[in-house]
Amino acid sequence: MFDFRFVPLCLALVAGAVTATAQEAQVAFGSANADPSLPVEVTSETLNVNQEDGSAEFLGNVVVIQGEMRLTAERVLVIYNEERSAIERMEATENVVLVSPPDAAEGDWAEYTIDSGVIVMKGNVLLTQGPSIISGDQMNANLTTGTATMTGRVKTILQQGNN
Repeated sequence: MFDFRFVPLCLALVAGAVTATAQEAQVAFGSANADPSLPVEVTSETLNVNQEDGSAEFLGNVVVIQGEMRLTAERVLVIYNEERSAIERMEATENVVLVSPPDAAEGDWAEYTIDSGVIVMKGNVLLTQGPSIISGDQMNANLTTGTATMTGRVKTILQQGNN
């Protein structure tokens, strides 16, 4: 006969496991508050400029640097504001990696809205914070506040002690 007094103990052991799964997680992201007014440096193999729609497409080993933030991808599309006087946003695709020390994230696609300092990453997002890893479908990172939200089947692996 099964002793039901052990059910709470079993549930406590399962709940205390090193891996946790949720639909949303609030996390810190980056150590320094980013300044969206800093210059944006972009390096790539190829640049295509479209005067009609006010965009620029960077292709091949693209590296975007703004202050401490570093974004790399195979393709980055830069969209300027209506006056074409400043960058409105950037869309990165293919092997997207975002580093805001000491944290790093990777995903399939990212959009960086310059004025707000917000980066949205989608598709197999993997956030590394020291020895801990968080994965999810999407990450919304606010570089000016140093915070992020992971959503969509969030999985966390928390390393404890010397592991």
